[in-house]
Amino acid sequence: DDDDDDARARASGTSAIEMERMDREARTYATAWANELASTLSEDARALERRLFGDEGGASERGEDEDEDASEEETVGTSGRKGKARADARVRRKTRRDWSKVPDEALPRVAVVGRPNVGKSALFNRLTGTKRAIVYDEPGVTRDRMYVRAYWGEHEFMMVDTGGLENLPANPEGGPKTDTVGGVEILPGMIEAQAAEAVREASVLIFVVDGQVGLTAADMDIFAWLRRTHSKIPLHLAVNKCESTTKGEDQILEFWSLGDVTPLAVSAISGTGTGELLDNMCATLPPPPQVSEDENAEEEDIPVTVAIIGRPNVGKSSLLNGLAGEARSIVSDFSGTTRDSIDTLVEDKYTGRKFTLIDTAGIRRRTQVKSGTDGAEKLSVGRALQAMKRADVVVLVIDGTEGPSQQDFVLAERATQEGCAIVLCINKWDLVDKDTHTMNKYTDDMRLKLRVFEYAEIVYTSALTGQRIQKILDAAQVASENHRKRLTTATLNSVVQEATLWKLPPSRNSRKGKIYYITQASIRPPTFVFFVNDPKLFPDTYRRYMERQLRENIGFPGTPIRLLWRGKGVEKGPRK
Repeated sequence: DDDDDDARARASGTSAIEMERMDREARTYATAWANELASTLSEDARALERRLFGDEGGASERGEDEDEDASEEETVGTSGRKGKARADARVRRKTRRDWSKVPDEALPRVAVVGRPNVGKSALFNRLTGTKRAIVYDEPGVTRDRMYVRAYWGEHEFMMVDTGGLENLPANPEGGPKTDTVGGVEILPGMIEAQAAEAVREASVLIFVVDGQVGLTAADMDIFAWLRRTHSKIPLHLAVNKCESTTKGEDQILEFWSLGDVTPLAVSAISGTGTGELLDNMCATLPPPPQVSEDENAEEEDIPVTVAIIGRPNVGKSSLLNGLAGEARSIVSDFSGTTRDSIDTLVEDKYTGRKFTLIDTAGIRRRTQVKSGTDGAEKLSVGRALQAMKRADVVVLVIDGTEGPSQQDFVLAERATQEGCAIVLCINKWDLVDKDTHTMNKYTDDMRLKLRVFEYAEIVYTSALTGQRIQKILDAAQVASENHRKRLTTATLNSVVQEATLWKLPPSRNSRKGKIYYITQASIRPPTFVFFVNDPKLFPDTYRRYMERQLRENIGFPGTPIRLLWRGKGVEKGPRK
């Protein structure tokens, strides 16, 4: 609008045409800078993986830690073709999501069940076209149930991955007293209970067995339980690990003895038989739910994605369960219980706002992960770091009885590099000896140790008692709103002009720094480009001063902001 253009021109002393050109240049510059930052983070991640896994055998594990696009890259030979495959995969996924506006909770659910180590998670990844589930050659890696929206032809459904059934859910007291993977004295019946919940809410079941091992007594017990307690749910028998073209059909012969179901030879590794399995499964799906035209016409309410991050055993899963109002994740007093990154849609019962909460595995220090004996932990850490890339807001959970540590600082710094808004959650507050001044003293100590993140709101909670856990969603909503905030150029230039009057730009070698113009180039996080005569004339102290002025005069609580400084007549890309 003309009035706004005039105000901008008066505030900056620059013509409207020149401002429009600078706005375009700022957006291009900010995009190039963000791409370079993302490339740097990817290189750091690859270097970390090389240190964790070594030069040998690291390719397959690194593939497990990549995002969903990695599944598309595996079939591409050269780096250029990899980039093209990744772009094509993104386009296909975006197109698929436009097929239907049906919410996730209304879609039919397909549960993948079976005993441990038969390849359920690998088949889950193959059928969903993702790398979301951790795949590791040990039984008991998957514990919580995982939901991913999947597509086949014109059908949409929610695929559910489950943990292996060592004992039938009807007899949880007969479950193992220790987890054979980590030696953790937990989980009697917990994994079975999670799998039983997935079966109870499923519209279709895929029962996975191991074709190389053959039919076992455990397979027969699980099949009998499924038919006895859930006989009305369509069931498909997938005989996995049938990669051999000569022995594949022979491996399924003994599974005909189960009766009442047709065994199908499949391979999660090569994809053999998975198309036929999906065809058979979609034929038994219930009719898709109908969405009214009014609902389709409404603007889509995209939930705020919140990743719950922290060191092991700080109460992340307990917080998720408290916010979700159900036992969504397995909780124990021992660290390392959570392995996969679990997405859960939560609706604020007071405001109706929707959040996608991501429960993640605890992240220990790099040296501890490298020297650890649990190979699946390395994959869990990769999933947790990937969750930050998907998140709008990161809730960093800190143990209130221990206080902030160096690892907490590292995690907060990583979240900032990913451009996420941050909420600091001090959990286990019920275990802290308190008086009337304890919270203020604790806040001052937090601000001192994590002074770089003084913009983040601090919430004191107790997942055990439910004390103040609702404030996590409130703080995440405020941080998300500021994370997406966009300001007019006139407002920005007015603030900067006043700031320069209070503190003039420094001079160097008889050259005085000049700020011509400032504009906001992007959001998530808010990114501002300063057009100056020479960026070298503005030291870090003055740049921090400008950031403080923007925060004091405008706000941005809960979110980092990026300030880019661009000189006249320099190259288009960001400065190295």
